[in-house]
Amino acid sequence: MPAATSKADLHATCTKDYAKLRALIDPLKATEAGQKDADGWSIRDVIAHRAHWAGLFLTWQADSAAGLPVQTPAPGYKWNQLKAYNAVVLAQTATRDWAQVREDLDAAQTRLMAYIDRASDADLYTAHLYSWMNDWTLGRWAEAAGASHYRSAAKTIRKMLRAQS
Repeated sequence: MPAATSKADLHATCTKDYAKLRALIDPLKATEAGQKDADGWSIRDVIAHRAHWAGLFLTWQADSAAGLPVQTPAPGYKWNQLKAYNAVVLAQTATRDWAQVREDLDAAQTRLMAYIDRASDADLYTAHLYSWMNDWTLGRWAEAAGASHYRSAAKTIRKMLRAQS
């Protein structure tokens, strides 16, 4: 799927892919969502992870706009240390129950969409606006934190559900 290139396209794809993910997870009971796979991840973990990463993007953007330094993916971590960072994220969210994790995802989506709604096309699609962005625009980063993560979560969850059956 090609990346969005306008605010309207970004809004539409984030809304559509979020709705698909919610339709997939809404019927799940806590027991289904909490069942670990062979890699030690549960559906609850996948959703907690996606909510966290949407929040990370929003933090990077807000800190950049405020003139604060941004270290991606997180302070003390490099991109080649994602496995270790994600283990920390999972440990931090381990006590959150299924209902709370879904609420966290809803809150992250609401915040992401509010950002998209108030941003201009220029904000979203100007290259190299901030040093941490590499060749991606803020719109592309927002899509990665939203729609792309929702699609990959849905794919992972469908695989997990097949394995549970």
